[in-house]
Amino acid sequence: MKKHLPTMARSALFGFALTAAALGGIQLSAQAIAGHNSNAPVSYAADRIELQDNQNRVVLSGNVRITQAGLNLNAARTIVNYSDAGTLRIQRIMATGGVNVTRGNERASGDTAVYDFNRRVITMAGNVRLNRGGDTLNGGRLVIDLASGVSSIDGRSSGSSSVTGEGNTSGGRVSGTFSVPEN
Repeated sequence: MKKHLPTMARSALFGFALTAAALGGIQLSAQAIAGHNSNAPVSYAADRIELQDNQNRVVLSGNVRITQAGLNLNAARTIVNYSDAGTLRIQRIMATGGVNVTRGNERASGDTAVYDFNRRVITMAGNVRLNRGGDTLNGGRLVIDLASGVSSIDGRSSGSSSVTGEGNTSGGRVSGTFSVPEN
């Protein structure tokens, strides 16, 4: 059973950990998004849906909204890759065009995103912004590991991930603001 810290101690610990990590990449426990059940059913809606059976993919475009167990992904366009071995199983969702991922009080946004269902990882790139309560982080790339519950943000828009983005408002560095609890 997890022990819960008082809100003030949790906020102070979170602020300290993020401030200490801001010199390089940044690692934080993103409980809201990273605590997500990636095995739950996926629902979707869009202005246009194109089923491409020969490529085992579905292209969703125009006001795309994908939901899964309280996790919401909104984008201009997504490609959903799936396998078909008797039953359909989503392998990956690639989203572009003003991508927003929300769950609970946490919101992540960026130019592009890949949700890899096999690895249980969401990677966002290009003008990435992570908001959690009153705290904000900005960078080039955000990796959310749903299995471990650890997220990292760095100033680069590229890396070992298959997601790359254009531009980075933080100039290759991670920046942000942290709220300080009142005594």
